[in-house]
Amino acid sequence: MSFEDTMLRRARVRVSMLVGLTVTALLALGAAISYVALLHSQHEQIERELTYGAVHGTIDGPPGCNWIILYDGGTIDSGRNPPPPGFPLRSAIDAVALDRQARSDRIDRNGTTYYVRTQPRGTGVVQAVFDARFQLSDRRHLLAAFLLAAMVGLAAAILTGVVVGRRAVAPLAEALSRQRRFVADASHELRTPIAHVHTRAQILARRAGTDRADYDRLIETTRRLGEIVDELLLSARLAATPADRHPSEPVDLARLAAEAVDCEADRAAEQGVQVHLTVPDTPVLVPGVASALRRVVGELLANALTHTPTGGRIDVTVRTSRRDADLVVTDSGTGFDPADAERLFDRFHRGAGAKDRRFGLGLALLREVVTSHGGTITTDSRPGAGATFTVRLQTIPPRISAAPPGAVSPVGVTPAR
Repeated sequence: MSFEDTMLRRARVRVSMLVGLTVTALLALGAAISYVALLHSQHEQIERELTYGAVHGTIDGPPGCNWIILYDGGTIDSGRNPPPPGFPLRSAIDAVALDRQARSDRIDRNGTTYYVRTQPRGTGVVQAVFDARFQLSDRRHLLAAFLLAAMVGLAAAILTGVVVGRRAVAPLAEALSRQRRFVADASHELRTPIAHVHTRAQILARRAGTDRADYDRLIETTRRLGEIVDELLLSARLAATPADRHPSEPVDLARLAAEAVDCEADRAAEQGVQVHLTVPDTPVLVPGVASALRRVVGELLANALTHTPTGGRIDVTVRTSRRDADLVVTDSGTGFDPADAERLFDRFHRGAGAKDRRFGLGLALLREVVTSHGGTITTDSRPGAGATFTVRLQTIPPRISAAPPGAVSPVGVTPAR
């Protein structure tokens, strides 16, 4: 899956989540308002009945859920309707009889909740008890109904979000597809004339003899322009639909690393940089496109050489685990701020040493290549302490028909153990 495909998929998921969360939030808000309204109504009803019963000595309501208890001169009278176990609240009666101040209590007992109003009445005390079991049952039923509605609403919201997400992102996907096709077609058409210009500039430079500085700059400019076109074309191919992509093949990552080190041996010698290669004795096969993965290895090594001063060291290591293969390029160069680690993979990003770096897609293209191969690329660095880039790819079991291991680079090659 390409980087752009990943972004489109994330956009669809985000739109779906936003729609689902919005609908769910509206349902939750409606449920909360309804529950609070019911709770307020029930409390008003309970308060009204307790007050009436305490004042008038009787309660309008079901006989089995309401009790009136009278206390006068040490005698407690609950009438014909005896209160539940644990009532009357003798502590409340004694307190009111002493200070003549009304009080309210809430008691959780016998699997229900009792609301108790105790207040003075004449020379005695009256205590009204209200059993809220029916109100609690209404609350539970309301919550169950809301839960069921929330589940149905959430399912409908997710389905709606998926549909809306696909329709919302569809124009963007089509636009990106057209952009990729345009970039691929334009890059393909530009390669031939750029190559002709580059060749003609080289011929003119040879004819110019010693006065060829301007021609050398022209050659360098056309070379860079050709690299940019190649990178754009590769990026467009990586983002293409599966039917238009190159088929995967077993690629020996160890061989690619050895070839890249051998290719950059002269440049490293001119800069006075030691390059050490460590690879396994057997091929490290990964599925992918050889030309694209060769670009990854070469770009990482070229990037390390660009930022490593004279007398520095670069280590290129290929190692394997049970299912993965790692390509690790470590240099002793200038390094960079860890806060810029993610920005390094942005297209056309230019860091502190941008004036010395070539133009193009650079590390952004590398990430596209790696992610399109189902792998990851990470970096770790500190200012002045060098940088480490790690590419992790899935491996495939070695086969008899696999390509032989790559040629060993003469620049500090060490077999891995």
